[in-house]
Amino acid sequence: MASAKPKKKNPRLASGRKRARQDVKLNAANTSLRSKYRTAVKNVEKAVLSGDKTKAAAAFAIAQSVVDSVADKGIFHKNKASRDKSRLAAKVKTLALSAAA
Repeated sequence: MASAKPKKKNPRLASGRKRARQDVKLNAANTSLRSKYRTAVKNVEKAVLSGDKTKAAAAFAIAQSVVDSVADKGIFHKNKASRDKSRLAAKVKTLALSAAA
């Protein structure tokens, strides 16, 4: 027997129905921001793997602002955002050092 998700019941109260409508909009907005965050991080990692120092630095600058804005909105915790920025910065820095050497 397949275990399917139980169907959600419609709220009876008007406030509950409104909350359900709002949740759909908020979920869509949060999903979009989460996707934007992950894409920005992936772009930096791709640039680092390709070995392009200038492209990696430019992608990192964009990623920093995206990561900060998403963390400010509470989509991800500030510590996670800080950790991700730190790790990306380290990758870009090692790329710059290896290119200089």
